[in-house]
Formats: sequence, C-alpha cells, structure tokens
Amino acid sequence: MNIHEYQAKAVLKEFGVPVSRGVPILKAEEAEAAAKELGGPLWVVKSQIHAGGRGKGKFKEASAGEKGGVRLSRSIEETKQFVKEMLGATLVTEQTGPAGKQVNRIYLEDGSDIEKEFYLSLLVDRETSRVAFVVSTEGGMNIEDVAHSTPEKIITFSVDPATGVMPHHGRTVAQALGLTGDLAKQAGKLITQLYTAFIAKDMDMLEINPLIVSKTGELKCLDAKMSFDSNALYRHPEIVALRDTTEEDAKEIEASKYDLAYIALDGTIGCMVNGAGLAMATLDIIKLYGESPANFLDVGGGATEEKVTAAFKIITSDPSVKGILVNIFGGIMKCDIIAAGVVAAVKTVGLTVPLVVRLEGTNVEEGKKIIRESGLNVLPADDLDDAAQKIVNAVKGK
Repeated sequence: MNIHEYQAKAVLKEFGVPVSRGVPILKAEEAEAAAKELGGPLWVVKSQIHAGGRGKGKFKEASAGEKGGVRLSRSIEETKQFVKEMLGATLVTEQTGPAGKQVNRIYLEDGSDIEKEFYLSLLVDRETSRVAFVVSTEGGMNIEDVAHSTPEKIITFSVDPATGVMPHHGRTVAQALGLTGDLAKQAGKLITQLYTAFIAKDMDMLEINPLIVSKTGELKCLDAKMSFDSNALYRHPEIVALRDTTEEDAKEIEASKYDLAYIALDGTIGCMVNGAGLAMATLDIIKLYGESPANFLDVGGGATEEKVTAAFKIITSDPSVKGILVNIFGGIMKCDIIAAGVVAAVKTVGLTVPLVVRLEGTNVEEGKKIIRESGLNVLPADDLDDAAQKIVNAVKGK
C-alpha cells in the first residue's frame, strides 16, 4: 500500500525526522488560507499522486500550464493560480504511463534554500532478510539512471536486525555523502530515526529524494515516498486510514475485498490461476503464442466458490478482455470448487468472450463433469500448452 508525500512526511514527523512545514489542499479555495498559514515568501506547490517524476511530468490539459507537477511560487496569487490549474488535471510522468493520473490533492510546502541534494532510501533486502540502505550523492535524479550510468556513486549496506542501526552505519552514510562535523552527527541521528520508523510501521520502501543540506547547515527530507507491507496492515489501522482508493485500479480494490492477488495489465486475455508460480508461467505462455495477459490473478490455495465467482466477475468487468483462460492445478485447491465457481459466475454475469478451462489435480474429473454438464460454451484444454493455444486462437478468431 502506498501513501501520498504529505502523509508520509506526517508519519516521519512522529519519529522526529526533519521535514518542511506544509499544508494539504483538497479544494482550490483552500489555497489562499494555506499560503497565508505558511507565510512565504517562497512556496512549493506539489501535485500529490502515487508516482514519481512529478516535477518533470506534463499535464494533458493545456489549461494546466507547462511547468510540471511541482512548482515554485513567489506570491499568494501565483500559488492560488497554480493550485487552480493543477487540481483536477491529469499529470503524466514516466511512472504513470501515457494515461497519467488525475491530481486530486495538492501539498503546499515552505520553500527551502538548498545547498546540496542527496538520495537516501530504505528497502527490504530479500537476499539477506534485512533492511538495506541505499545512499547516493546524486539527489534529485532517478536512482535507476544513476545505477545505469554511474553505479559507483551508489553505496548500499544492510542492518542486522539484532543490533539495529549502530554508530558505524551513520559514519558510512556521512562518508558516502561527504558530510563532516555537525552534518555527520545529523546523518547518524537521521538514519536511526528513519530505520526506527521503517520497522515500527512495517514499511517495505522508504525513499527520500532529495535529502538536502540547507544553506543554514541542516539536513532535511524534502520529499518522501513510502509503501507498506500489505500483510502487516492489520497491525496499523492508522496507516490503512491513509489509503487513497482514487489512486488504485477499481478492480484491484474489489479483489482485495476477497483476498485475491490481482494486478491489472494491458493485454487482452483475462487469467484466473491458483499459485503465483503457475500464474507467471501462464502469463509467459500467453505471450509466447502472440497475445498479452490482461491481468495477474491468483485465487490462492484455499479459494471458496464465492472467491472464484468474485474473481471471474472482476475479470469480465475489464472491457479490454477479449478472452478468458482458467488454469487450475488442484492441490489444496479442488477442481470441482473452481468449476462450480466458474459456472456460477458465468450464469450471473454472462459470457460474451471465449472461455478456456484447464483443470488438473484434486477432484479433476468432478470438476470437468460440472463444466461439461453446465451447458456453457466452454473450451476444455488438456494441458497448459493446449490451453494457451486455444485461448489465443479464439481471441484471434481462428
């Protein structure tokens, strides 16, 4: 789960992390009061969407201007104008794709006098099962570009969970960023605060880009991106309350209600599979035969008929879906449960596109019998290769 920058900074403030003062704006008429509250003379008007590259992004609407999704303002009137232009407009960045995202929230923040910019992030390192720090002197840039062109400017290290952050970690960061004296001490304190927040809130990513040194000699987090381990959200109702569903795909939101692992893709063949590995293999073989999957959907090992029905409804609600492939290997999951769910769903929502069903494993004969006796126009498949070819051919009208 992701949250907005202004929400992430509020979380960081709980742990003493230095951030700029700011005010969220949801309506254009709130801009003047927010600007007066901060006082100026320099304000930063920031679009709030769940995507990076906002400053370099462009709005689809000509009325939103050409200054990108992050703008400097030097008067209250200019602030009001920027907020009016940006709210409700669609911002396109490298991370949003060509469709872009509508800006429904603005964060108005105090301007900062910047001496230097750095990059700092915390991630879960799957190889070491530890939290890793990624540090670079190249703040304000896409870290992917830095990794590609100048990888030597990126320093990484992991933290032993038994000890937490130690003084030598602070020295490593200070050395990597070229900080000495009081700034080095600030760096040590900062990474302790960030690590504490990361662990306490069950984050899986925390990115500060840029981390700045102000002209008054202070380290400050000028931006913050934060995501959380969805499996730990039950422990953090205060984080769940920050969820902005307007930033998420409606189908993914519906899937989460039934504990389904669903990710919308941009292809034409809807997939319903059990098990992440089998789901990935299914997506790959669809691509192999010349089509693209419309989604990743793992119904899990213990899906009920209700969950299967919900999964089928979610797939058919996608207008880009031109065919559906159900690929089930019954281990814990039973093929007859899947079959009954598919039949129930088709009878409820109807079937206007080709459907191929491949069942194998526990209760496979019972499952095939349910499909066969349902009277539905379903193409049975013997194995995954056969299933993929049949659905691709059906979508192509062969």
